[in-house]
Amino acid sequence: MTYGNDAEGTTPGIDGTDDDGLTPEERRRLARDKARSLRATHKKKDRRNRWLIRGGVAIVVVAVVAVVSAVVVGSVPKPSPGPRNMQSDGVKIGQKFTVVTSPALAPKEEPTPSKQNAKDVIAIQVYLDYQCPICGDFEKANATQLKTWVSSGAATLEIHPIAIFDRFSQGTKYSTRAANAAACVANYSPNSFFDFNALLFAHQPKENSTGLTDRQIIALAQQAQPTAISSITDCIRDVSFKSWVNSATARATTGPIADSNVKKVSGTPTVIVNGVKYSGSLSKSSDFAAAIVKAAGDTFAEDPTPSPTPTPSPTATP
Repeated sequence: MTYGNDAEGTTPGIDGTDDDGLTPEERRRLARDKARSLRATHKKKDRRNRWLIRGGVAIVVVAVVAVVSAVVVGSVPKPSPGPRNMQSDGVKIGQKFTVVTSPALAPKEEPTPSKQNAKDVIAIQVYLDYQCPICGDFEKANATQLKTWVSSGAATLEIHPIAIFDRFSQGTKYSTRAANAAACVANYSPNSFFDFNALLFAHQPKENSTGLTDRQIIALAQQAQPTAISSITDCIRDVSFKSWVNSATARATTGPIADSNVKKVSGTPTVIVNGVKYSGSLSKSSDFAAAIVKAAGDTFAEDPTPSPTPTPSPTATP
């Protein structure tokens, strides 16, 4: 008879070896050691898995952040040049309605004030919003005499479209779209600007309405007989000068207004005559004509034709 670990039919130990020769205490100790080893192995695996999971989550988070950042960056409009012929943020119209040409403002470039007029030519600047009802009143009252003064060369008219009435167009942002359309015409067909500006006011929508549609604005642009209606149409539909409208509006409403006594545009219309803010009635042509006569002095007063129905008496020539 054979004894010990070499006997056939013996039961192997926990680690695959026979432990029949061990005492009960030794078997218990061996079992505890094996259990301790297994627990250590499991803990090590758990730690490794936790780190893998954390690393995976971190990678996913980084990837998500990268995607979100790319979407946000992609959604922010890139700065774009302003319209040509509006380097002062306005369109300056001279004799026979000819626009003073200028290069486009580069992105983030500050506007350059228009060249000063000759001493005998009145400089009229108007900051306006195409949905502003008082702007419409001023245009209605003074359109005829402004047209006469500009056509004859007695005055220049510099129009600055801004957008401060967007909140009154039921979400369509008509003021921005109309100012953009004006910029489109100034850029592609500047000598049609005077007529287009007049048409926008002749068809001015009411405050708190949705304003004109892009199609209606384009139809008005066509009536002004521009030289590049296809480009103007695309420009209006794409709101190509939206960023410029926003920047020009911000510049006007924070000021100061160059070469004038106006600190900032606090409302529309803001009318400036020879650098001085006009404070008279905006709906009476006679009041505005009187202000022009006063600003012009004797040289302008010698010719009564600029004002069709002037109330003030012309100053006598010494």
